Amino acid sequence: MAGGLYDGSVPRLFQFACVLAVIPLGLRAQQIIDFESGGLKYKAMTRDGVTVMFSLLPLHIRDYAVLQVAISNGAPVSWSIKPEDCSFEKADGQTIRAESATAVILKMIQKATRGDVIKLVTAYEASLFNNTQIRSTNGYESRRQNAFAEVSSTKLKAAAAASAIALAPTKLPPGQSTDGAVFYANQGKPLGAGRVIVNVAGETFAFPVEEVRSEHAH
Repeated sequence: MAGGLYDGSVPRLFQFACVLAVIPLGLRAQQIIDFESGGLKYKAMTRDGVTVMFSLLPLHIRDYAVLQVAISNGAPVSWSIKPEDCSFEKADGQTIRAESATAVILKMIQKATRGDVIKLVTAYEASLFNNTQIRSTNGYESRRQNAFAEVSSTKLKAAAAASAIALAPTKLPPGQSTDGAVFYANQGKPLGAGRVIVNVAGETFAFPVEEVRSEHAH
């Protein structure tokens, strides 16, 4: 299942942070690194040792547009991470705050279909496992192992998928990394152009983004 995800004992996202560290501090504090992996466009930034990386996934599930986020803590102290720290500012100034993992799981229990589960898991795993820069120590792969144990009903599978995939609230120790999906309630529409804003480690990471075409999950 982890095809290409593991190459040793060091998280690849942490390795990526080390690569960014060779960029002079003054430039790194302002510079956004753009790259492509697995057909998706990613943006990354490092500040004070903390690296934030993300990509807009080209689909939406139920009412949600979905963002893949990976965070690596190369700082000497632990930092708290939660999806509500991620927001999206539209071109017209409207701001959408990401929903909590609990809210997403409850929505999946109420409304998700088998197609939603397949589309969500397939899209997230494709983006994660095809990205050679990401290897989380505390992310989807570790959550997945418990989430799907002995789950039979479609509603529970949807909840299990959401609980494994959603960025979970966590306190991230130094040298550790995590990944997860961030869900924005946007009436089943793509987010469009705007800015992804992540408040973490006492810093504000702001990324301008272009419009991404989305595929609806039926």
